[in-house]
Amino acid sequence: MSIESGQPGEWDSDGLVVFGGSASSELTDRICDYLKTQQGQASVDRFPDGEMLVKVEDDVRGKDCFVVQSTCPPVNDTVMELLIFIDCLRRASAKRITAVLPYYGYARQDRKAEGRTPITAKLVANMLATAGADRVLTMNLHADQIQGFFDIPVDHLTAAPVLARHFKDRDVQNRVLVSPDVGNIKFGSDFASRFGSELAVIHKRRIAGDATVAVNIIGTVRGKNVMMFDDMITTAGTVCEAAKLVREHQAAGVYVGATHGVFAGPALERLAAARLNEIVVTDTIPIRSEVRERLSNLTVLSVAGLIGEAIRRIHEHRSVSALFC
Repeated sequence: MSIESGQPGEWDSDGLVVFGGSASSELTDRICDYLKTQQGQASVDRFPDGEMLVKVEDDVRGKDCFVVQSTCPPVNDTVMELLIFIDCLRRASAKRITAVLPYYGYARQDRKAEGRTPITAKLVANMLATAGADRVLTMNLHADQIQGFFDIPVDHLTAAPVLARHFKDRDVQNRVLVSPDVGNIKFGSDFASRFGSELAVIHKRRIAGDATVAVNIIGTVRGKNVMMFDDMITTAGTVCEAAKLVREHQAAGVYVGATHGVFAGPALERLAAARLNEIVVTDTIPIRSEVRERLSNLTVLSVAGLIGEAIRRIHEHRSVSALFC
């Protein structure tokens, strides 16, 4: 088996059905290509008042079903569609239902940051289980502890092997890994180990309730190619502040990688002005045409082989831990 080549070898996919939600239809096609199987047939319709109706066209009685749906913008719609999809499969007597969430929306609401606020990441986990999901397969949760919010098994993948392979193939010389903030040190350390490179950390200072500024670097970046990795790029404030600081400290180049390209709010304007050599994200979230047009230095990698292999191993009741390497 070779995940890189998309060739899982000969295997028995009997009893496996992979469905794609509307937010992940293209990724599901790539996953099914990897698995050498046909995508399950289903339709998603809307009533005039906005309510959704999911109808599964295939017989799923006694089948091992996987539903691929990133709960990305519009988040409430994609979450609701996934819940209805799972309920539909449960009522159609599927043997097992795995919710495959390449991107898990609401993950940043994972604690009570102040009084009288919800923990919505836990609420979504509860709803998935209540709808009928037997297990969850996801990738690069914003916080690892979210796995504990589920009362069903969770397989938590990382896109680090895919991102690291790309930059190793690019053969960027004289590199240093930079963590854009202290909270990202664990993620940055993983990549530093993969590249055998040093790790520098950016110290940020809060200047307002919702604003921070990068003020100092712990480590050396002068004359080096800086590589920064994060789980997601949302408004791009953190990564662009970090890029500005390392440029001021005379970094030779700046390369940015992230699993999830959300690109919300002012992200495109900030990234276009940030003087980045390359921005690399994966296809856990479909990339809008506007993003591709505005960011000429954007590279999109596919995690279809990684997710496809995880699905195959789950279907065959095998370990998925080898995929973390």
